[in-house]
Amino acid sequence: MILRPVGFGKVGSCLVIFLMSDKFKIAIFSSGNGSNFEAIVKAKIPNVEVSFLLCNVKDAYVIERAKNLSIETIFISHKDFDSRKAFEVEIISQMKDYDIELIVLAGFKRILSPFFTSHYEKKVINLHPSLLPAFTGLHAPRQAVDYGAKFSGCTVHYVDEGIDTGPIITQGLVEIHDNDTEETLIEKIHLKEHEILPKAIKLISEDKCVLEGRRVTIKT
Repeated sequence: MILRPVGFGKVGSCLVIFLMSDKFKIAIFSSGNGSNFEAIVKAKIPNVEVSFLLCNVKDAYVIERAKNLSIETIFISHKDFDSRKAFEVEIISQMKDYDIELIVLAGFKRILSPFFTSHYEKKVINLHPSLLPAFTGLHAPRQAVDYGAKFSGCTVHYVDEGIDTGPIITQGLVEIHDNDTEETLIEKIHLKEHEILPKAIKLISEDKCVLEGRRVTIKT
């Protein structure tokens, strides 16, 4: 949380600086439908402000959701840049005046490079539709169904230099029934995602997540 001086005064002979606590400002990166984006905004997490949506796909429905929820959208197409680094440099440039304390990847369909993640070390989290470390990468629900897994779910984790390899913050469990398909499993996982992602953001905003190596412990 950022503390800013809002005034000065005296108590006896001492000069006192009065500080005001700003809201914990987050940015949400999304490229698709945006149901998790909407779930975060509608959760109205205490003391958390969604500063903007960043989207890289011009016809993504998440942009319409942001408009309906009166959230600013920053659109930057990765197709306009010759390299991943150039794309990420532009994102960083666009973000510099927002005092963002956490970046939430919620269906963002671009892999962020170590250049970007090192710039925002321990300030980027991702939502993945499986119980990591199982079924990393694309089409995780399909992988779970094809493998014959009995349980799946979703994971919120810090982003590191790997793909779906960062320290786990929280997970949500769903059961896979014999008649489940990829589509029905995705529906169940989405419902669980809408629960755990706002909770993870709340924990981080309250400084309750302690990261030591790969282990995240939650302060009570």
